[in-house]
Amino acid sequence: MKAKKNKEIFRSTCPVSSSLDLIGDKWSLLIVRELIIYGERTFKDFTEISEKISTARLSDRLSKLESLEILTKSNHPTNKKVFLYNVTKKGMDLAPIIVEFISWAYKYLNEHISESSKELAEKLKKDRDGTLKEIMNSHTFNKLEK
Repeated sequence: MKAKKNKEIFRSTCPVSSSLDLIGDKWSLLIVRELIIYGERTFKDFTEISEKISTARLSDRLSKLESLEILTKSNHPTNKKVFLYNVTKKGMDLAPIIVEFISWAYKYLNEHISESSKELAEKLKKDRDGTLKEIMNSHTFNKLEK
């Protein structure tokens, strides 16, 4: 990104504000969550998440995240009409933020979150670093970049 273009994208030089300018909308973080927790996904997989994202919004967010190099898009090996989305190293670096949201929700919204989220939060509570490492090492890009 060029300096002039940055001024058009970012509202300030605050790192929190600048990060939110890029990925701070609800849908982008939920897409990243799906990729971090479940791995490779198709467009159809994203349309079936419980938050019910519209196809137009999903398409927009996937394109945005691809342009930011948070995820990659590739052809399905057996069906060229289907694309596969996968998190990049840059996107995977958001894992600590995602797990902190899970931990915070476990502490303050416990009666509202799913059992699988509670299990993950308990695992994080017992061994945050080990669990986070396990999540980050479970993705294909780690095997390719080593």
